[in-house]
Amino acid sequence: MSNEPDPKRLEALDKRIRALKGEEVAESAGDEGYNQANMAWQMVIELVSGLLIGFGIGYGIDALFGTKPIFMVLFILLGFAAGVKVMLGTATHMQEKQAGQVPADGEEGQ
Repeated sequence: MSNEPDPKRLEALDKRIRALKGEEVAESAGDEGYNQANMAWQMVIELVSGLLIGFGIGYGIDALFGTKPIFMVLFILLGFAAGVKVMLGTATHMQEKQAGQVPADGEEGQ
C-alpha cells in the first residue's frame, strides 16, 4: 500500500463534498475560454464564407456574360452584407443563450 493518495478518489470525494454543501461543481475551469474562442471562430468563418460565396457567384456571372468586374464587386458586397447579418444573428443567439433565455441545443422543440 502506498502512502500517496489516489487522485481519482480525492476528486470524487471533493465533488461529493461540494454537492452536499450546495456548491456548483465546475467540470473544467478552461471551458469558458474554449467556448468563447469557438464562438469567435464560428463568426469569422460565417463572415469569410459569405465573402467567398459572393465572390464565386459574381465571378461566375462575370465569366458567363463577359462583364468582368461589375458583378464580382456587387456580389462580394452582397456576400459581405449577408455574412455580417448571419454573424450578428449568431452573436445575438449566443448572448441570449448565456443570459438563459434560450434553451440549450436540442431542447428548443420541447
